[in-house]
Amino acid sequence: MSISFADFERVDIRVGTILRAEPFPEARWPAIKLWIDFGSEIGEKKTSAQITDHYEPARLIGRQVTAVVNFPPKQICKFLSEVLILGFPDADGNVVLIGPDHAVPNGGRLY
Repeated sequence: MSISFADFERVDIRVGTILRAEPFPEARWPAIKLWIDFGSEIGEKKTSAQITDHYEPARLIGRQVTAVVNFPPKQICKFLSEVLILGFPDADGNVVLIGPDHAVPNGGRLY
């Protein structure tokens, strides 16, 4: 399925730095709660991510990740997920996060 460039431009993908991460035992599937700084324009947003196969909360602090920031919020248990962080599946289908390989300013938009 092809999309137009205008379709691509509607998806707002930004980079942010993880400020806080903690286990999310109430979630249906193993997950981690994340609070991410997307810079002054967007601010801090939170999300829940099923990334426990490769990541521990304490080791995520300070890591830059990419996320779709213009989806509507989604209620997950008693936690409101505001963004969707992005990753690729490894050979077993577990999420591997994507982010810049050099530090960039928080809030930068993918292009």
